[in-house]
Amino acid sequence: MDIRSDAQRARDGVVPGSLHLPRTVLEWRVDPTSPWRNPHVGGLERRLVVLCDHGYSSSLAAATLVDLGFHQAADVAGGFEAWVAAGLPVSEARAAPGDALPGMGPPDA
Repeated sequence: MDIRSDAQRARDGVVPGSLHLPRTVLEWRVDPTSPWRNPHVGGLERRLVVLCDHGYSSSLAAATLVDLGFHQAADVAGGFEAWVAAGLPVSEARAAPGDALPGMGPPDA
């Protein structure tokens, strides 16, 4: 789960298969009771790994996910910066459709 901004993702790329849920809308997109929930998140039993730019806001986001009932939530230490430094795969971010709500799209290709 990538909580970085659209601008960061466009500039730096994305982790293939990650789901983009901007930090500003995270709670609405993952909460099982929210009418604004992203259907690609899955149930509370799912393991969610959160990724931000440097690894700071993702740890707070993971704690929020635990509070919402996702007990297998974690984050990537060092964030996307560490992911790239480790030589892990990165792909180009695709543009969201102009009418799409933030955080409602499918996983990145």
